[in-house]
Amino acid sequence: MTPVTREPFFRRFGTALPLLIFAVLAGLFWYALQGGDPSRLPSALIGKPVPDFALPGLEGLSAEGKEVPGFASSDLAQGEPTIVNVFASWCVECQVEHPLLLALSQEPGIRLYGIDYKDDAASARRFLGRYGNPYTRVGADASGRIAIDFGVYGVPETYVVTGDGKIAYRHAGPLTEQAIRDKILPLLQPPSGKPQG
Repeated sequence: MTPVTREPFFRRFGTALPLLIFAVLAGLFWYALQGGDPSRLPSALIGKPVPDFALPGLEGLSAEGKEVPGFASSDLAQGEPTIVNVFASWCVECQVEHPLLLALSQEPGIRLYGIDYKDDAASARRFLGRYGNPYTRVGADASGRIAIDFGVYGVPETYVVTGDGKIAYRHAGPLTEQAIRDKILPLLQPPSGKPQG
């Protein structure tokens, strides 16, 4: 009877183990890319004041014969909550959410400001001319610095800022009717339940 010899564990699985580890890591990476929901990324600024900034108006943008002004952080601390939407003319998802923003801007008491992110003025004006301008103020953030200070991961992103200038909510990605109804509109209500404005 011949004794059974066993190969050492490493010899049998040594070459397959690195491949197995690589396959598991690649699978996890692929899953994160495919299933990643940017709206679930936390924002460190929730409950904190908006970053200090002053954005010029979008050059050449007018409404009702008047230039649409830019805005500053101080404009967000005037006692009324404000929705701040970060958009760009080159952003396909911004086109998708735009009808919802137009409808939202028609609601009484809604303050909706836009930040035009890493865009040129002519393209942004064409975008707003084609799809409509829901914003009462539009700040031009050509460098993207202010959006980065807000913690923007990509466009579109939408923030609700309280009347005292603190970020109450962040929505990454295109808005949905459900997000507006369940998350944004309740934050715009004063304690009495009536819209502010």
